[in-house]
Amino acid sequence: MSQDASSPGESGGQRAVVRARIFTLTAMCLAQFMLMLDVTIVNIALPSMQRELHLANSGLEWVISAYSLSLAALIPFGGALGDRFGRKRWFLTGLLVFTAGSIGCALSSSGAMLVTSRAVQGIGGALMVTLTLSIVTLAFPQAQRAWAIGLWGSLGGLGFGAGPLAGGLLLAHFRWSAIFWVNVPLALVTLLLTWRFVQESPRGQAGSLDIGGVVLSGLGLVGLVYGLIGAAAGVWASPKVIAPLVIGLALLIGFVRWERVAPSPMMPLDLFGSVGFTTGMSVYFFNYLALNGVMFYMALLYQDVKGWSVLGTGLSWLFMNIPFVLASQGAAKLTRFARPGVIVVTGAIVEMSGVLLLSQVGASTPFALTAAGFFLLGLGPGLMTPTATHMAMSDAPAAVAGSASGVLNASRQLGSSVGLAVLGALGAAAAGRRWADTVAGLPAGIHAQAEALLPAVAGGRLSEVTAQLGEAVRPGAVDAFTAGSRTALLAAGVCMLICVLIAVRGLRHRG
Repeated sequence: MSQDASSPGESGGQRAVVRARIFTLTAMCLAQFMLMLDVTIVNIALPSMQRELHLANSGLEWVISAYSLSLAALIPFGGALGDRFGRKRWFLTGLLVFTAGSIGCALSSSGAMLVTSRAVQGIGGALMVTLTLSIVTLAFPQAQRAWAIGLWGSLGGLGFGAGPLAGGLLLAHFRWSAIFWVNVPLALVTLLLTWRFVQESPRGQAGSLDIGGVVLSGLGLVGLVYGLIGAAAGVWASPKVIAPLVIGLALLIGFVRWERVAPSPMMPLDLFGSVGFTTGMSVYFFNYLALNGVMFYMALLYQDVKGWSVLGTGLSWLFMNIPFVLASQGAAKLTRFARPGVIVVTGAIVEMSGVLLLSQVGASTPFALTAAGFFLLGLGPGLMTPTATHMAMSDAPAAVAGSASGVLNASRQLGSSVGLAVLGALGAAAAGRRWADTVAGLPAGIHAQAEALLPAVAGGRLSEVTAQLGEAVRPGAVDAFTAGSRTALLAAGVCMLICVLIAVRGLRHRG
């Protein structure tokens, strides 16, 4: 009798637990969608920002890198804060900071204000992004975890892929600031769901925060990216390039040494003893390096060189978004029939093929080639990303789930920021060499003016070039920009080949 009487209560309690899990997953997926949307929605607005705020190509790279660099530098610290003092508390703190940064971006009237506000967004995002994954991981039992992480990854991927389309739709009717205002209602819904349904995690072991690690890693990454972006705008041999690169690398080496002896490291180095974790981290890095490079150059190529509208450019990305979403949803089901490592290797090969295909796109290339490249660029990461995430987090101890999630997500943001800086530097160098050949025969006075326009050529700002030199130089400027974009994307293809080799090695070690 007592057993019968307790059944309704037990059933009701179970329904409440399931309901809380579903809304927890909804809140974290919405947050991840918003964070990843903000990574790519900016790409489609770059030409508009460039014209209105008078930004050079290096300024455009900083608009993107300030966000991803702040994320990469502080994500592991955000995970450590969540592990020690409560994941819900610090997630909400990050959400408020991210929203404040979004409002600052929308109100920006100068490049400096926009870059600063993007950095504030990144600081808030660093507290959020690592905790979304650890909250989802710990909210679901092992049997449902792969499904939950797959949905979390696919919604984040949907945000990443939907950015250009959403940006195109907004910019067709509003100023570029609209791409930042859209974060405010999304953040409000996330705040309400998190406050109501997400359970606070127990506090971890007391210990000092790794402030030394934050300072060393943050300054090291800033120095590295600053030098690489400077190389894209100038000469590699310049002290303004070499000095920050050397200092940045030295600080990052010091960071690794510090983490070995720190009493409470924000990046537990024993995580790297796990093959699954290191494979997932490497896949994240190279995947987002390639994706960010492709999106940066394709946005400039189609809007500034081919003359497509913002909306048309955004719609063209559906050829990538749709296969990404479908593949992300199917990846979890594929793990029933194939080992996760096999899926990751397959996805990496497919993505590499897409990047190499897109490297051949030029000013007169039919869109069919771009569509095929976009399809592969959506299918590959869709298969690879959620599977690599599950591999990495399954090998991480629950006690450091926040830190593990932080390191994993930091590798993604590091790939975005450092990768864009490297590819931008390689692309600018190739464009510069081709442009120098083009203008070599011009009279001395015009030749100096043409050389000064190299940043505009490398950035695809052809209207600026022709306004000063005339329409006769347009074919040469298009040729120089295309040479730069092709070089950058070929380099991204080489990086994806490295990703394939790492994934194959991980597959062999995991058996």
